[in-house]
Amino acid sequence: MTLFYTKDVFKISVKSYISIISSKLVLKLSKALFKGGTNFPGKVALKLDKDILKTIAKDYKVIMVTGTNGKTTTTSMIYNMLKDSGKKVITNNTGANMLPGIVSCFIEHYKFNEVNNGEKYAVIETDEANVPLVTKFISPEIITVTNLFRDQLDRYGEVYTTLKKILEGIEKVPFAALVLNGDESLLGDLPLPNRTVYYGFNCPVDENNKIDVNADSKFCKKCKSPYKYNFLTYNHLGDFYCENCGYKRPKLNYTLDEINELTPEGSHVIIDSQKCYINQPGIYNIYNALCAYAIGRELKINKSTIIDSLKRQKSSFGRQEELNIDGKQVKIILVKNPAGYDQAINTITLDKRNINIAVLLNDNYADGRDVSWLWDVKFEKLALMDIDKIMVAGIRLYDMAVRLKVAGLSYENFSLCENYDTLLEEIKSCKSGVIYVLATYTAMIDFRKYLHSKNYIEKLW
Repeated sequence: MTLFYTKDVFKISVKSYISIISSKLVLKLSKALFKGGTNFPGKVALKLDKDILKTIAKDYKVIMVTGTNGKTTTTSMIYNMLKDSGKKVITNNTGANMLPGIVSCFIEHYKFNEVNNGEKYAVIETDEANVPLVTKFISPEIITVTNLFRDQLDRYGEVYTTLKKILEGIEKVPFAALVLNGDESLLGDLPLPNRTVYYGFNCPVDENNKIDVNADSKFCKKCKSPYKYNFLTYNHLGDFYCENCGYKRPKLNYTLDEINELTPEGSHVIIDSQKCYINQPGIYNIYNALCAYAIGRELKINKSTIIDSLKRQKSSFGRQEELNIDGKQVKIILVKNPAGYDQAINTITLDKRNINIAVLLNDNYADGRDVSWLWDVKFEKLALMDIDKIMVAGIRLYDMAVRLKVAGLSYENFSLCENYDTLLEEIKSCKSGVIYVLATYTAMIDFRKYLHSKNYIEKLW
């Protein structure tokens, strides 16, 4: 095969060379014309060279982040820790987490004449079903799995299908270290040779130790008996054990020891005996921070650097992202399944002010076509809050309006917005200055694009 040599530093095939050049050109055009397009350049590259990922990622130490909820925020936290510690690091920060998007990320940073003069890291968010597609070409240093919840049932089925896909990918890379959520019952005692460490909560969030009827993974993965809990954190996560067969939560290597204060802005906690402020609110973000902390320590990053990085962590786009719209404080929160939605609602309930909410529901492929999961979300908690205006938008706005009405929210306060122009005007006219926007994935993307076109968001990605 013909090869290109560049100063004898490395060599690549003609096919790979053409693939990279073509993809870089498409990437440049996509950014110039469409302000994005992070998947399409990767599709072009893969069309020209199906093995291109192996070439462009070979010089990186890869940290792979997968799981149902928390991937984007956790990826951002790990990336910032590495950057703050002085490491060279890249990431797919746009959330393009399928194989073409991951390829695009590596191609964007690929340099033909680069001399390998030190460690380079890549923190890569990976869609659960795409793990085996990526590990076919990359052997990560670390793979982390945040959690496993019901999500996009028409695409994934139940959580066991998701777990099977992830394990299929991990089996290809037996030398990758695993950093797993020990409170996730599906991730204990895995039939894998990989070195494994666990993180989790060593303290309860509240007095609850009774699992909800709508929670996921309620039955022992070994013998199918119902789990018991010393304490629950949320959904099915917590200090679990099976009375029948003895299966229980694995020993934790990295722990949350204490929750001192939860606020709408962040959390004061103790992690591994270290006082820590997490600049992202909610129990789910404590899990994200704990995961990032564990990976940081596995990478030998100094504890003080990790703690400082978490304190300064900024919101990823659409994840507790805060905007100013004509003097109104608007927070955009991505919601995509019952477990995540419930945690978003729990976080909002920490805010004791008079607030407004906007609820956006789409049913595009990326959201999941089946919206019946709405009936497992505890919207009833919102009915107990001081809410002035309730704005409902998105493709399935009427389904959402029905669900909110049944939950006991005052129908007189509803504003049904059939387009984003109407929604924006309703936001501007809110009497109180605090608006929480709860949006499914494509609704969040579309609404942000709309706000960008109106100059309310400077940076789209």
